[in-house]
Amino acid sequence: MKLKLPRINWKRLLIRTGIGIVGLFCLFVLANWLFPLPDKVNYSRVILDDRGEIMNAYLTPDEKWRMKTELNEISPLLRKTIVAKEDKYFYSHPGVNVVAVARAAIMNLIRMKRTSGASTITMQVARALEPRPRTLWSKIVESFRAFQLEWKYSKDEILQMYLNLVPYGGNIEGVKAASYLYFGKNPDHLSLAEITALSIIPNRPSSLVIGRSNGLIVEERNRWLNKFARDHLFSEKEIADALAEPLTATRGVVPHHAPHLSYRLARSGDVNTKTHIRLNTQLKTEKLVADYIRSQRLQQIRNAAVVVIDNRTHQVITYVGSADFADTTDGGQVDGVRAIRQPGSTLKPLLYAMCFDEGLLTPKTVLTDVPVNYEGYAPENYDKKFNGYVTVEYALEHSLNIPAVKSLKLLTAEKFIHKLVQCRFRQVQKDQRKLGLSLILGGCGTTLEELTALFSAFSNEGKYYAPSFTSGDSSAQGFSMISPAAAYMVNEILSKVNRPDFPLNWTATERMPKIAWKTGTSYGRRDAWSIGYNKNYTIGVWTGNFSGVGVAALSGANTATPLLFKIFNTLDYDNDREWFNQPSDLDIRQVCSETGLPPSDHCTNLVTDYFIPLLSATQTCNNRQEVMVDAAEKISYCRSCAPLAGYKKKMYKVIDPDMQGWLADNHLPYEAIPPHNPDCQLIFKGNAPVIHSPVNGTEYLISKKNPEPLQLMCKTANDVSKVYWYVDNKFFKSGHPSEKQFFMPPDGPVKISCTDDKGRNRDIKITVKHVDL
Repeated sequence: MKLKLPRINWKRLLIRTGIGIVGLFCLFVLANWLFPLPDKVNYSRVILDDRGEIMNAYLTPDEKWRMKTELNEISPLLRKTIVAKEDKYFYSHPGVNVVAVARAAIMNLIRMKRTSGASTITMQVARALEPRPRTLWSKIVESFRAFQLEWKYSKDEILQMYLNLVPYGGNIEGVKAASYLYFGKNPDHLSLAEITALSIIPNRPSSLVIGRSNGLIVEERNRWLNKFARDHLFSEKEIADALAEPLTATRGVVPHHAPHLSYRLARSGDVNTKTHIRLNTQLKTEKLVADYIRSQRLQQIRNAAVVVIDNRTHQVITYVGSADFADTTDGGQVDGVRAIRQPGSTLKPLLYAMCFDEGLLTPKTVLTDVPVNYEGYAPENYDKKFNGYVTVEYALEHSLNIPAVKSLKLLTAEKFIHKLVQCRFRQVQKDQRKLGLSLILGGCGTTLEELTALFSAFSNEGKYYAPSFTSGDSSAQGFSMISPAAAYMVNEILSKVNRPDFPLNWTATERMPKIAWKTGTSYGRRDAWSIGYNKNYTIGVWTGNFSGVGVAALSGANTATPLLFKIFNTLDYDNDREWFNQPSDLDIRQVCSETGLPPSDHCTNLVTDYFIPLLSATQTCNNRQEVMVDAAEKISYCRSCAPLAGYKKKMYKVIDPDMQGWLADNHLPYEAIPPHNPDCQLIFKGNAPVIHSPVNGTEYLISKKNPEPLQLMCKTANDVSKVYWYVDNKFFKSGHPSEKQFFMPPDGPVKISCTDDKGRNRDIKITVKHVDL
């Protein structure tokens, strides 16, 4: 009797199979949503130099050296070796190798113990992401996680995760950390022997320790190399070379170069940060700074910071935050590049450049360097002396304070502050409403980073670029800070070497490159600056103490500039071939040496000067005035009182009252215009200014703790456009009659005088007492 087999309904079977597959897929999607993949991995923050070599690195929050291996660092040799050893069917299975699982189950069942595993690379990644006890349930969870990984990532990304998470003993995880700590190189530079040696350690990380059991590692390595040979995975020569290669590696340490910049960038959140630091230059500069500060400690100067910018790329290639990061005596871990300090005179070049662009000044414009007082603010020069008439270039070369304050008054502080804010001076932006004329002498907060970037613009035809620290910076767009013409004029002034801020103890200038530089010393001698540049580099140097203690010997010229010159000599030795070319929008003209203005008929001493056509002032020299005087030159006349005969006309130099006062105080002769005809009754009789404040005959009490200046106010006749104030017969200030003036009076009786521009005068007397209120 023949048995009749049941007929298979293929259509129904296919439908049921399809429904089962869809059901399983829906179940997987639901489980994937309910139990998301724990694939968040904390990596060590790694800081790379400009060549991609590790410059610094930091432990993960769980105290591991786990450096992220990027896809481009997985060389074909590394990929081929790891896949061949760990999972030869990696690129063909869906995360779980069913054949390997079945084979392992049969072998373990036959031998009644675990003799063979079936973990794929994907399953090993799942185990590393979510460590569990080695149980059957753990294997099921690992298999589910493996499917999740294959669902979410590509094969190459899974291999990348494996190479980042595989343990190598101790607190080392991932092939990149192992490669650097054991062999001192990138993973893509490893040899076949080194890769094979590393690949066997994760199987026995506690017993196979590089540096301690190198012999056992070599035996196991060679066993696998011979297996690769039998499988014809590599050529005979490659295997022979790998077998002959010795293993002398020991555990090393992670380098810790450029610690201040590294710490700054490590906080940004990026895992691998590639900087523009040229490590060789960085290390040389660190050594120069450390050696230099060691010699300065006898003068109680304990720290320095340096920034070097490549002017062509705007990249920061050297960053030294302090003389010694490990020094705890004066805050070695403080980042001097970002510390907010007073800039001293370092902002003056930008001020004069802006005045050039506004047509207010040229290099040969003559200013007066004499005592001034702006509403109680009376600036002084560094040496407490005054120079009388000076040119702008002389004022900048000698870093005179009073011409700078006058120039800022001329430009307006608002325009200057706006420019600094444009150049990313953050503290200036915060304090801009509180800043005034004193900011040009250091009365504001800046950083070495900000100042160095500012000076770098002078080497780029006045175009400002924010400094770039990493290869991912997207702030390369610059803006025109000043014109190329203004930048060139400043460059010419700052590159002269016959200056008072040339360091007295510096002699090694024979091979030093030509540079322009500016020094600065803050109030109280707490900060010394020197910032120099040429076409190639801008170098910013700060010296001082992070504690803020002032030092009598500290100055930009004699403390910071020698270090600046040393670094330039190292970085750009004997390079004076390239310098800035005069721009096409800058021209040369002759001007009167006494005013710096285009000459008039009376000008006899002429000099050449740069100027910007259509911008620089075209007003001719007007420092001579024709005056009618008597034959003895004792009395001057106006048109209303000039006699019909017996007078003559004579040219007199126009000298401002404040300049007259300085000349008189210094006993310097000058030809003054004779006093006006006392018999002139038509215009000048009477109508002398009336002083309303202070009140005549009044006693004023002024607090010693919080002194407040007194206000000067007067009323004048309608024909008066300017008045001159005198305190105790010394010139104080001039201005419009309605302009409010302030001054701080001395103790005791004080005489206050107000003279209008017609020579009419009024005197009052007050008494002042400074008391403890």
